Amino acid sequence: MTDVPPTITRELTIGQLAERSGVATSALRFYEDQGLISSRRTSGNQRRYHRDTLRRVAFIKVSQNVGMPLNAIREALHELPEGRTPTREDWARLSEFWKADLNARIWQLTRIRDDLTDCIGCGCLSLDSCSLANPYDVCGERGTGPVRLLEDAPEGAPGCGISCS
Repeated sequence: MTDVPPTITRELTIGQLAERSGVATSALRFYEDQGLISSRRTSGNQRRYHRDTLRRVAFIKVSQNVGMPLNAIREALHELPEGRTPTREDWARLSEFWKADLNARIWQLTRIRDDLTDCIGCGCLSLDSCSLANPYDVCGERGTGPVRLLEDAPEGAPGCGISCS
């Protein structure tokens, strides 16, 4: 780390941000390309990050760990104030966006976990009843036989985790 005390500079280089956040510089550049964080450029075209970016990067890491897609993370981060560290109220408001989604993910993962042993244990992996290959029997509603092979599924077929095409 550099010898410049953090009280003197309000900005971090990409190396300093990587060291402090535990995120590789390549990931930080990717986050910036994806609109998750921002920097300013010096006259020598070097990135400089505001110190509040540390919290944003921590938020991104935690969000990714719970399975949130980058577009949801980006939308959430756009709700936070620019140029200042988010407050407790900012974070509380932001967390409300995801509670329903996280609860749905927990329910789905619990169901998969609970059904996984029975599904593999039976040995049939039936497409009529297997909640892994054919959730909610969406393919069964489209006819008999190998519907997954005979026709293309409509884009974003409801309830179908795996395309029926």
